[in-house]
Amino acid sequence: MAGAGDLQELTELVADLLGAPATLEDRDFHLVAYAAHGGAIDPVRMESILHRRATDEVRSRFERYGIARATGPVRIPADPDAGVLGRLCLPVRWRSVTYGYLWLLDDEGRIGDDLLARAAPLAERAGLLMARQSRERADQGWQLADLLSAHAEVRTSAATALAEVLEPPVVVAVLRTPDDEPQPLNPWLLPRAVLTTTWERDHVLAVPHDSSSTETVVARARRLLEERGSGPVAAGLSDPCPDLARVREGWLRARVAARVAARAAAGTTRAWPELGALRLLRLGDDESLAQTVLTPGISRFLDPKHAELARTALAYLDHAGSVHATAAELSVHRQTLYHRLRRIEEITGLVLSDGRDRLTLHLALTIAPHLAR
Repeated sequence: MAGAGDLQELTELVADLLGAPATLEDRDFHLVAYAAHGGAIDPVRMESILHRRATDEVRSRFERYGIARATGPVRIPADPDAGVLGRLCLPVRWRSVTYGYLWLLDDEGRIGDDLLARAAPLAERAGLLMARQSRERADQGWQLADLLSAHAEVRTSAATALAEVLEPPVVVAVLRTPDDEPQPLNPWLLPRAVLTTTWERDHVLAVPHDSSSTETVVARARRLLEERGSGPVAAGLSDPCPDLARVREGWLRARVAARVAARAAAGTTRAWPELGALRLLRLGDDESLAQTVLTPGISRFLDPKHAELARTALAYLDHAGSVHATAAELSVHRQTLYHRLRRIEEITGLVLSDGRDRLTLHLALTIAPHLAR
C-alpha cells in the first residue's frame, strides 16, 4: 500500500483518515507509534505516550472488553469519574494472531462503520508489518545467540547473517537477575538497532557503540526487568568489539563486569575497562584462580575471624603502604595499625615491606570476594 511503509506512517494515516488521535501499542500495551489529531487527550493516552506503556490497571480494564480475541473494532465506553474518554480499539492482526492494538479517541462516537471499513486495510497492513518485524527480531535474537557460541563455524555463519543489521563497533551488555530461567526482553521496547537474546541465564544486548546511547539502552533494559519483578539487576558492559567475530569475547568480558556489579549495590553497572585486576576473572575458572592467587597463608588469613585484619590490609595496600593515610581512614592510632600489620604478616607468611608480597596480597584480597570457594 502506497504511503504505508512503516508503523509510524500507518498510525498517522489512520489518524488522518478517522479524524482522531491514534495510538499503536503492541499486545503487551507498550507504545509503538502515535499520531496527534486535534487537542483531545486523556490520562490513559498521556501515560502511554510519556512512559511508553499503559499501566497494568489500564490493560486489565481494556482487556475485559475482549480485545485480545476480537476480530473487528471494539468500542470502549468513557469513564467520566476517571476522566477517561471513550475510544475505539482496532485489533492489529495477521493470520488470526493479534500483534497489537490501534486506539482512536472517539468520545462522541463520530467514527462510523463506513470509516472503519476504510481503515481496516491499514490495520491489516500494520498486523503484517508487526508480524514481520516480530519474526525478524526473533531470528536476529537467535543469530545473536549464535555469535556467542563456542563453535567458530556457528559464529562465522551468524556474523555473515547479521552483517547488514549489526554494524561494528558493538558494545555487549549483560544484565543479570536472580531468575533461574530469565524470560526474554521484549525487543519492541528497545531501539531497533539493538539486538537482544538470553544466553546461559544472562540477558545479552548488542548495542552499536555510542557511550551515551549505550548507557541509555542499558538503563531502559534494567527498568523493564525491574518492572517485571525480576529483582535486583546487575549490568556489565564490554569494551567496544571492533568486528562481529569479537562479540563472543565481548560477552565473556561483560559477564565478568556483571559478576563484579552483582556484588556491589543494587542497580550497579560496571564496564570492563574499569575493572582493573578483576579482569583476571576472565582468564580461568574459580578453582584455577584460587589456586593461583591464594597461598596457604592467605587462605588462612581470609577466614571470617580475621575480617578486621583483612579490611586493614586492603586499606593499607589501597593507600600504597601509607601508615598515615591508612590510620586516618580506619580511625585508629598508628601503634594499633603497626600491631595489626605485624599480625597480618604472621598469619599470611608475607613481608609487607617487600613489594612482591604486597602485590600478592593485594591481588588476592581484590579477587577473592568474587571467587566461589
